[in-house]
Amino acid sequence: MSNQDFRQLVKRGIAAADQGNTLDALLHLETAARLGSTPTLASYLGYCVARERRQFKAGTGLCRQALLKEPEQAVHYLNLGRVLLAADEKRLAITTFQRGLKRGRHRLILEELKKLGMRKPPVVPFLSRGHSLNKFLGMVFTRLQMR
Repeated sequence: MSNQDFRQLVKRGIAAADQGNTLDALLHLETAARLGSTPTLASYLGYCVARERRQFKAGTGLCRQALLKEPEQAVHYLNLGRVLLAADEKRLAITTFQRGLKRGRHRLILEELKKLGMRKPPVVPFLSRGHSLNKFLGMVFTRLQMR
């Protein structure tokens, strides 16, 4: 197989993963991995392995490997965040998505964060979110449309 075939397999795998078809993406990406390697391939392969085979350590490792090689690519943060979500590591996933947004506005990261539902910060930041004063002021400010 040629370099053109490798790029085509990676392109198809990425498109399938971004559309949510991780099984199809996994097939394309594993075939491409036999022909060569790129950080983007490793990142998407990590996401697909975690989603389809529930191999979270392997998926996390592949995504982190891609981040080490290309730390400024937001898509690697997207895939690592997706793996962390699949592994029920929601807080770490949100932090990862936010780091990715610092590298560049990525539409899919924004969609993931929107699905998770971002909360507004507490009205009184030095008190806990569950403190009765924060709850009360939050309701009042929301009703007054001040937040």
